[in-house]
Amino acid sequence: MELVFALAIGVLTASGTWLLLRPRTFQVIMGLSLLAYAVNLFIFGMGRLLIDRPPTIRDDGALDPALYADPVPQSLVLTAIVIGFATTALFLVVLLASRGLTGTDHVDGQERDT
Repeated sequence: MELVFALAIGVLTASGTWLLLRPRTFQVIMGLSLLAYAVNLFIFGMGRLLIDRPPTIRDDGALDPALYADPVPQSLVLTAIVIGFATTALFLVVLLASRGLTGTDHVDGQERDT
């Protein structure tokens, strides 16, 4: 499970970095989104990967923290996802306005001959 999780974070980070270095603004926005998802998964993984464990400590059970999931990374990731959606929507609106004003979707505003 940990290997698959680490590979998913690595693939998202590599894909996000590759897209971030592309010349078109939509690809840059998608790269930023993928990097944000990779960071969210990383933060989520810092709270220990536990399956079928309660996220809170009950009064009737043992107080061994290894038996419980950490709810703080889960709440941080949930907040980051909501903020990430809003930021992506804002970036897309700015992208459409920039494309309407300049007539191109390149990052530097100029078409390149390849």
